Amino acid sequence: MPESSIPTVFRFEQFNDYLTFERGLSARTVSAYERDLTRWWRSVSEGGAGDPGGVTPELLREWVFGLKDAGLAATSIRRAQSAVRTYFRFLLSEGLLEVDPTERLESPRIARKLPGFLTHTEVVRLLDAPDAERPLFWRDRAILELLYASGLRVSELVDLPLSGLHLEEGFVTVLGKGSKERFVPMGGPAVRTLERYLRDVRPRLDKGRAEGRVYLNARGTRMSRESVWKLVKKSAKRAGIGKNVSPHTLRHTFATHLVEGGADLAAIQELLGHADISTTQIYTHVDREYLRDVHRRFHPRN
Repeated sequence: MPESSIPTVFRFEQFNDYLTFERGLSARTVSAYERDLTRWWRSVSEGGAGDPGGVTPELLREWVFGLKDAGLAATSIRRAQSAVRTYFRFLLSEGLLEVDPTERLESPRIARKLPGFLTHTEVVRLLDAPDAERPLFWRDRAILELLYASGLRVSELVDLPLSGLHLEEGFVTVLGKGSKERFVPMGGPAVRTLERYLRDVRPRLDKGRAEGRVYLNARGTRMSRESVWKLVKKSAKRAGIGKNVSPHTLRHTFATHLVEGGADLAAIQELLGHADISTTQIYTHVDREYLRDVHRRFHPRN
């Protein structure tokens, strides 16, 4: 956040990293979150909240009334509420807060935006994008392969321990949100690239500071979410993909392609580690869009 006077206990800097590297949001969208949350912080701090735990439902209602009194449009108020809700969900998921004060905050219902995803052809181009002449080629390729093959969150990927790999069986053990463990298959191409990386690249990178993590940077420590984010962006650019592509895009692509292939929503929920199937149901809308597109392109009466 641009305001240096905002106490670090509000964790705004970490939240920005989450939006950028975990959610894959654009710089413009992150800036909008910054503006909304900075104004929100001024309101609740004036109301006596010195940290996120001090924010009460009553303070939040006063904040909304203040936005209305200032003449903000309903769309602007809904956007600000969405920013604050996302912020508190982040605090809860990180174990920094136990109660969500936004739980009963009323706001008009907004249709969910369909997540962006890649076509099958674009995925192939992305996976082929890393430079084979670079020393870290097999690491980069293994990262892209696993993201698409498993739908892992970027935080789950950088935290993945060697003990979580079960290459002979073809799956990984992931510790997801809320410390919930799940088993995710990854398929042959991901297994083969991982084996090559573990055999030819990782031993050269490991300088005794790896903490047992699978993916290492050139310094021999675990990769950051930012590094993976940059790798995906760079690969998409090299592949000539004009879309806004992030690690989260590959997670959406993983789920979308499963739905297109006829996979059961409950199975996809399990693979993605969604606590509530309502979160997974967004992919039924994606599937309908895909079917409409197929119909428009191939039906003779269009």
